[in-house]
Order: sequence, then C-alpha cells, then structure tokens
Amino acid sequence: MTATRVDAASIRSLPKAVLHDHLDGGLRPATLVELAAEVGHTLPTTDPDELAAWYVEAANSGDLVRYIATFEHTLAVLQTRAGLLRAAEEYVLDLAADGVVYGEVRYAPELNTTGGLAMAEVVETVQEGLAAGMAKSAAAGTPVRVGTLLCGMRMFDRVREAADLAVAFRDAGVVGFDIAGAEDGFPPADHLAAFEHLRRESVPFTIHAGEAHGLPSIHQAVQVCGAQRIGHGVRITEDIPDLASGKLGRLAGWVRDRRIALEMCPTSNLQTGAAVSIAEHPITALKDLGFRVTLNTDNRLVSGTTMTREMTLLVEEAGWTVEDLRTVTVNALKSAFIPFDERKALIEDVVLPGYEAAL
Repeated sequence: MTATRVDAASIRSLPKAVLHDHLDGGLRPATLVELAAEVGHTLPTTDPDELAAWYVEAANSGDLVRYIATFEHTLAVLQTRAGLLRAAEEYVLDLAADGVVYGEVRYAPELNTTGGLAMAEVVETVQEGLAAGMAKSAAAGTPVRVGTLLCGMRMFDRVREAADLAVAFRDAGVVGFDIAGAEDGFPPADHLAAFEHLRRESVPFTIHAGEAHGLPSIHQAVQVCGAQRIGHGVRITEDIPDLASGKLGRLAGWVRDRRIALEMCPTSNLQTGAAVSIAEHPITALKDLGFRVTLNTDNRLVSGTTMTREMTLLVEEAGWTVEDLRTVTVNALKSAFIPFDERKALIEDVVLPGYEAAL
C-alpha cells in the first residue's frame, strides 16, 4: 500500500471501526423531531436541518459541562421502549451506511428510566433494537458488528448497579463498561469498588479520562482502577514535555508501552476545548509516537460528524494518509472488547482486504 491521500468519497468506502460513540448523542435529527412530537417534548426547532445546526452550535461552547447539557432533548425521547428500539436500530444502520464494520455503542441505562422502564428493561430493549439493525444491514450486504458498553454516571450513585448489568448481560451483546459524565471533580477512584467487581467478573472496561481533567484522571483510570482503554485521553500530552522529541514521562510511557488504547475524538475535543484545531490535535503526534491511537466520533448528532468526516478532516487538515487511516482502524479492532478470534477475523478478512481493494 502506498502512502497516499484520498478524498471523502473514497474514504466513505473504507472499512472503519469506532469504539467511542454514545447512543444518546447520535440520533438522526428527523427521528428526534418525530419522537419529540410523540412524547410532547419541546425542541429548539422542529426543522431537522435547523435542529442539526442548533446542536453543533450549542456544543461549540468549549465547555464540557455545556456540551453535556445538549443531551436534554435526546434523552427526553429515549424514555420509552419504542424510542429506544428505533434509536438503536437506526444507530446500526447509520454506522453501516458510513462504512463502519465494527462499532461499540455506549449509553447509561439509568438515564432512560424516567418513563417507567427499569434499567434491565432498558438494556434488553436497546439490545433488541441493535439486533434488528444488524440483521437489516447484513441483509443489505453491509454487515456491521456492534457491541454495547454500559455506562455509569460518575456524578451519581448508580455506577455499581450499571456494572452489575454489564456482568448480567455480557453474553447478550454487552461487551464492556465505562463511566461517563462531568469528569472534573468526579475522579474514577470514587467508583473503585465497581471496577474491582468488573475485574473479578472478567468484564473489560474503559474510563473517560484526560479530557476535562488532566494527568491525575488518567493515572487513576489506569493505575488505580485498571482501565484497559482511556476515553479521550488527549491530556496525556501533559506527560510528554516535548512532543517533537518524543521523550515520555512515566505515565505516558506506561500507557504507550502497555498498548492502552486512546479513544480519541477530534471534533468533539474541539467543541469541549480539549484541543484547538484538527491540525494541532494531539492524535497525530501520539500516533507518530507509537501510542495505540483510535479515531472516534463520540456524539454524531452533537458534533455533526461521522467516521468518514473525522477521517476526511485528518487527511485534509493534518496530512494523514491511507496508511494512517488503516493504522487507527486496526488499532481499534486490536483493542475492541470482543473475543480475540473475532477481532482477528475482522482485521484479516474485512479491514485489510478492504483497504487494499480501495487503492
């Protein structure tokens, strides 16, 4: 494979893998409008195009807390079985349309219970919707494998309950766990008992860290709680005094040398102020330094993005090549929370041939 730059049309056809993508941040604007009308929820606008633009504008505050506040409207329509089924099915179909062959979708079931559903019922419903989407995409000739990460909200008190559900549903489509929500002021170690429980039960987990809070957050996630991946992790650069020379601090060296994946989300990081531009986003330097960097969308509606768009931005603004795109795709599958044989098959039978066929 030659090191070559490609256009958006070619990028769309490339096989992709996404590890960090929130269900409640990725609804279709038209679906959000329709579901809001059904449940009587008032949106900023009922025009789908205007709503999509509103989301991106509202999220461009440079503040993680305000970014999270935009989820008020999507969560309002995800409190019923019908809303969850539709959102989950469309989630899969949208990934397939974007060339994604493997995805992990995450959400916090405790945030979907105000309509009377129990957390376990939420998980069962989402899994049913995801299964329907996978069946439809496979029948259409664009198969995509989707695993679920259950989230606990780090600022609330139901994290252990969500972790118990991850254990209970690990043979029914749930592949791992995460904690989400406001990072600053809510350290991962507050939920150490939940992570110890997951380790005892052999359930892998990632932790949002190094986005709104710096190295202490990453250190706790990795060294105290034992996370196998880091959600975002952009502030690992604070332990790399000189990116150009590549001299790593002890924590950065540990993360790189032990292949702890960084779930990086460039557009989202610009919106929350964790990065200043695509061209200067740490993902490129970290990739070049040998970190196991992965590329992700985070919240497709809120960021107005797709995997194709994220890849295109890096090609156009950071000089990435097809080889770079292949690298982060393989990295994602190497660190996916599904069994090794499934990861190996996706890499060898789908991703690598897909990149070769596209060139």
